[in-house]
Amino acid sequence: MTSGITPQQAERHLDALTEIVSRAAAATLATPFSSVERRIKDDLSPVTAADEASEAVIVEGVSRLLPGIAVIAEESVGRAAAASLEPSFVVVDPLDGTKEFLAGRDEFTVNVAIVTHGVPIAGLIAAPAQGLLWRGVVGGKAERLLLRFGTGPAQAYDRSFIRARPAPDRLIVATSRSHLDEATEDFLARLPVAKRFLCGSSVKFCYLAQGEADVYPRLSPTHEWDIAAGCAILAAAGGTVTDPNGGQLQFGRQAEKFLVPGFIAWGDPAKTATSKPATAKNQ
Repeated sequence: MTSGITPQQAERHLDALTEIVSRAAAATLATPFSSVERRIKDDLSPVTAADEASEAVIVEGVSRLLPGIAVIAEESVGRAAAASLEPSFVVVDPLDGTKEFLAGRDEFTVNVAIVTHGVPIAGLIAAPAQGLLWRGVVGGKAERLLLRFGTGPAQAYDRSFIRARPAPDRLIVATSRSHLDEATEDFLARLPVAKRFLCGSSVKFCYLAQGEADVYPRLSPTHEWDIAAGCAILAAAGGTVTDPNGGQLQFGRQAEKFLVPGFIAWGDPAKTATSKPATAKNQ
């Protein structure tokens, strides 16, 4: 695959990837929240046996499905970071929202994305405790599936195409439960906000993709595996994710340890031209 994985190729692999993510989601639910083994990583963030079980399922499955393609996964990134990421790689967050998981909330997710030439072209996000999976390929369509995790898309109880909505006069805003910062608050203070809600994990991208929210800003650093799948799903649903200045995010930044300095996700791409943080305007 010298030219990288194309959206058309990603579409052909989407059902197989969905089954892999479904099995990983089932692995996160195998042990009750209250008794799952956990520890604190060097960066002081929590990791659990559920993260590691999910990652093992995904890495093994993706390696079989897409042989020769680098897999950058949160819990094993140190072992894979020297791999070539061009033209394509797969980025994995096996359990996004570990704090929500440990608190017994249903917002944690399993994230997988295909990145080609620095751009997420396909993404899958499962919310294991909700029985929901969102998926999309850029240039194609985004959809939401209701299924029993551990099974494939053919066994879904329900599936529906989703679409982001045009921005209304007053916006519904999704913000992080654990990572809300002053710059993001300043940005939101200048928007016509009708409603705000707090939520953990990448599921916020899915609310934008299905037209239930309009903007999700985070102007503090996060990792590529936290947002790549959400970027692809939202783009497939008609939305967009930019850097704070309205420019395109670039993925596969090994030298920066896969950190993204900040982003703004919009359901309506037209809003990117009119709404930027004050700090971005002055740069």
